[in-house]
Amino acid sequence: MVWLIQRGHLFGWVPVALACGIGLYFGLRFEPGIKTFVVVAMLQALGLLLVRRAREEVQPLGWALLLVAIGFFLSVARAHTIAAPVLGERYYGSVQGTIVGVDRSASDALRLTLADVVLANRPEMLVPARVRISLHGDAGSFHPVPGQIILATAQLSPPGGPSEPRGFDFRRHSWFQGLGAVGYTRVPIMVWRDADRSGLLTLRLNLAARIRAHLPGETGAVAAAVATGDRSALAEPTLIALRVSNLAHLLAISGLHMGLVAGFVFAAVRFGIACVPWAALRWPSRKIAAGFALVAAFFYLLLSGNSVATERAFVMTAVFLGAIFFDRRALSLRSVALAALAVLALRPEALVSPGFQMSFAATTALVGVFATIRDREWTLGPQWLRPVSTVVVSSLVAGLATAPFAAAHFNQISHYGFIANLLAVPVMGAIVMPAAVLAGVLMPIGLEALALYPMGLGLDWILSVAHVTAAWPEARGTILSPPGVVLPLVALGGLFLILWSGRTRIFGVVPLLAALTLWSLAERPLILIAEDGGLVGVMTEHGRALSRAKGAGFAAQVWLENDGSPNDQSSAAALWPIDTPMLLPSGVALRHVTGKRRTEGLECEASEWVITNARPPMRVACKITSLADLSKSGALAIYSDGRQETTNAHVGSRLWTQNALQIE
Repeated sequence: MVWLIQRGHLFGWVPVALACGIGLYFGLRFEPGIKTFVVVAMLQALGLLLVRRAREEVQPLGWALLLVAIGFFLSVARAHTIAAPVLGERYYGSVQGTIVGVDRSASDALRLTLADVVLANRPEMLVPARVRISLHGDAGSFHPVPGQIILATAQLSPPGGPSEPRGFDFRRHSWFQGLGAVGYTRVPIMVWRDADRSGLLTLRLNLAARIRAHLPGETGAVAAAVATGDRSALAEPTLIALRVSNLAHLLAISGLHMGLVAGFVFAAVRFGIACVPWAALRWPSRKIAAGFALVAAFFYLLLSGNSVATERAFVMTAVFLGAIFFDRRALSLRSVALAALAVLALRPEALVSPGFQMSFAATTALVGVFATIRDREWTLGPQWLRPVSTVVVSSLVAGLATAPFAAAHFNQISHYGFIANLLAVPVMGAIVMPAAVLAGVLMPIGLEALALYPMGLGLDWILSVAHVTAAWPEARGTILSPPGVVLPLVALGGLFLILWSGRTRIFGVVPLLAALTLWSLAERPLILIAEDGGLVGVMTEHGRALSRAKGAGFAAQVWLENDGSPNDQSSAAALWPIDTPMLLPSGVALRHVTGKRRTEGLECEASEWVITNARPPMRVACKITSLADLSKSGALAIYSDGRQETTNAHVGSRLWTQNALQIE
């Protein structure tokens, strides 16, 4: 009977049920086989039976089962459809490929994505579809042009697993990106064949270069990133300031940018038609404006690199504009649900990405809150104050909705992010994005400078806000990673508060409180060991002590972030005893020995535990964890109660971890 009361409000739960099926697939520790398919098919059949035969109040349960099964099978189909070879072992040698992507790594090194890859002495059918290499040393002076076929001598390896159990799985992420190997080169790169100077990627980079020519420095770098998605010129200090001030989302071409571009074009076209009374009285100006806005959004999608985040933003924008074509309310929870359905159907893997979670959390919360304000006829102050109060409410709602997801994925809280967004986002919408659209229109006739000048002024203001707020005391707070169940509970509670109708929606607070409680009780491992044995971390009363000040930087960064520690690797390494073992609470003396030569001459006592990234001597008195042990277990986590977790046990046997398609 409760479903009948919710009649007319259940469509918003359709993508939620679909997402449950997708989450079921990604949550498995094994690749589903015949038995699993039979069970899910039976659930699907039961759902179909309930939909067609059961009483009206039971039919929503049938739809839920049906959608869960569909989400599961969509994920299976997607994962198998994009299957491609993955490098199975380390490779050093010549790498030939066509440049299809240019960006920068976390270490600020130029990074190339190569397609049509050729590896020395490797059969074509076993070569990864795409390879990504970072340019270090002499290779860093190379100036890539999309479409070039290059020849490099590179060190490649398979995409790495999680840095710790229950951590981010880069192998899965790479699988859905088509990346079969990652690596680096330090030697000069040779151009095998020059680019034909055509294609969208070349157009993107040429436009970015023209923008930076008019707007030099970090202003031009940010302008190029906002307009074309090219972040290759962004310096690390700029990125850090934007992250700490919670303004980094302004760089990602996502829902905000796509909405601003489409909204500006929509408003401009409709205003233009309104200026001609004859046309305004006879033409469907809203639908015409929506058509132009949709074309502009599609061109922006192509121009900005067609990334997953931009595709998601375009789908959302297309759904909203499509509602105008069918004379439906564009900004409604039904439109948000349709957009989520389209994104999940096209890319089920988007569900586990921070971008999807944060963008739909913000959009759902904003639409839900402003729909309540509209339906209850509340006002946001006097007419002259409403633009300001609307920005304040929007920033507050979006910030609260995305805060748990940002904290869980990035382990940081921007204490002044609300203030920074209040000062920066209106400038982004009123000046920067309209100027970017005008610059694109004027660029073919060489007059883009007229629009880039105000765009630069707006970006200068945003950058000054970022640098000032990031420099304030305690601007960046850190928080430890939550248990895996926390974010699903947060999503369930938030969705229940927004989508459920009636006073019982208040029960959505229950899962939110449960998530907060579980997060506050989260425990970090006492000992962490990297999957290659190259780094060890032990939790002390002053934070995690790391065994090395340099090397294994990615694992060190991930561990410290997940701990919610503000320390960097060098500070954490200072907590590790010099020339003496690390004494554990159990009384065991822990030593970390690296390198073949040091390990071969190892001498230790029975009370010691030695961790090494090489092959140890045959007979030693102490306990040893070597590279051979870690190759079977993956990264290792040990808790204060003696409980152990390994990444391989947690990840299990999936498409992206199996060897069936890997190069051996």
